[in-house]
Amino acid sequence: MRALLSVANRQGISELARELQAQGVEMYATDGTRDHLAADGVEVSPVSELTQVPSLVGGQVKTFHPAVYAGILARRDMQGQLDELSEQGIGLIDLVVVNVKPFAPEVGRRMVGIDEAIEMIDVGGAALLGAAARNAAGVAAVASPEHYRRLVAELKEFGHVSAEFRAQLAAEAFGAVAAYHAEIAAYLNQISGNVFPKRLAVVLEKIDDLRYGENPHQRAALYRETTHRSGTVADATQIQGNRPSFNNLLDLDAAYRTARDYTAPTVAIVKHTDPVGLASNDELVEAYRKALETDPVSSFGGIVGVNRELDGATAREIAMNSYEAVVAPGFSHAALGILRAKPGLELLGVPPDPVEGMRDYGIASLDFKRVDGGLLVESLDTLGLDRGQLQVVTKRRPTLEELTDLLFAWRAVRHVRSNAIVLARGAATVGVGAAQASRQVSVEIALRRAGDRARLSVMASDAYFPFPDGIQIAAQSGVTAIIQPGGSIRDEMAIEVADRHHMAMVFTGRRHFRH
Repeated sequence: MRALLSVANRQGISELARELQAQGVEMYATDGTRDHLAADGVEVSPVSELTQVPSLVGGQVKTFHPAVYAGILARRDMQGQLDELSEQGIGLIDLVVVNVKPFAPEVGRRMVGIDEAIEMIDVGGAALLGAAARNAAGVAAVASPEHYRRLVAELKEFGHVSAEFRAQLAAEAFGAVAAYHAEIAAYLNQISGNVFPKRLAVVLEKIDDLRYGENPHQRAALYRETTHRSGTVADATQIQGNRPSFNNLLDLDAAYRTARDYTAPTVAIVKHTDPVGLASNDELVEAYRKALETDPVSSFGGIVGVNRELDGATAREIAMNSYEAVVAPGFSHAALGILRAKPGLELLGVPPDPVEGMRDYGIASLDFKRVDGGLLVESLDTLGLDRGQLQVVTKRRPTLEELTDLLFAWRAVRHVRSNAIVLARGAATVGVGAAQASRQVSVEIALRRAGDRARLSVMASDAYFPFPDGIQIAAQSGVTAIIQPGGSIRDEMAIEVADRHHMAMVFTGRRHFRH
């Protein structure tokens, strides 16, 4: 049995090589792998002994030779092919242990120009893996160190690699090659400005199996984007509690994305992916109190997301209520000491955003909706608004206090499912209406949840009001100002109602549907 070793990830390769030697496997390695093995006291033959040709083109051409590829691709069940190899003095290669040089993490870590990126592409490794996987009937294509232990175990037990394991290895090898090429394509599409290429390849790596999906009879797993560099829930570290469920991960993501959308210390309490409470304050604990005040009943069993390290004072308040999970950029020692008294509470710490110069690319700037037979793909919904873009359409202009709350509410309404209504006052929500077929019903729900707190609050709507009824009932409840996209054929009616109640109303010219 003969093996070819060429690895960028050298974890465990020396131990594997020693085990292969003990099993009498004849080994050949490319220069870098061979030097690494020699430094660990493992001597293997150079690939040039097979090819009788030195490395060429700056080391890029080492294995592109019939002595390598014929030995890998020859079908063991076709005597004619075996005879051809014998005539040429070429031996079979039964094990191909190869992993490619990382590409996605490198070009995401910093701004990499096209010339440098091209030099980073591992052509030889991908070709070797593809060839070995193609001939899985006789060759084991080992693309990851995680398979070394089983590989050795099967060699010891059977004297060869089982057909079942070879098939599994081939599937992973083809997947690794496909993902690698997709990452390169994503980079090239980004630098060329091609947001929606003819073929969009999505590369994800599995993080964990989940207990079940949205419902107990559904299977599920969590995958992470390989090209994504920002700190996200998919990158989070589990600090305490059970691994989050499918539904909890959806809510954790919604809570963290909502909270981190604000620069001031902010707390978001989420249920079924919608914020049921959201507030910003100079003190995180006060932000939490105001967020909880929005809807204490709906907050029960929800998810808490914060955009600052969770401190002891805030943790103490959180511990007084019942939640499924808390997600934050970090937890102080005091906070952990308090929350560890609630072992069933899931705690997730999200890594910080990357340093300047790192970037997201690939599918990181895209959003997806599943339809039968395909995907709807769109760019992310960004806020894209500053005060200078607001158009005051009523006779009364908003006061500075109202304007501050309007901008807070407008940022919040992006995170609420349509038809979305947010009532806010003092940089905190006081009522939220979400996911209703009628915008007026969303207004009614938000007002009912706000109660007396609706008085002197402001209202944000993710899209225009097709009828002025929602504005009428908001005014009657004491709402003083409105922010909405505008654009309805009945805008004049909406403005007339607002003026009649001495309300201020501003148009953004941009809607934020979230279906």
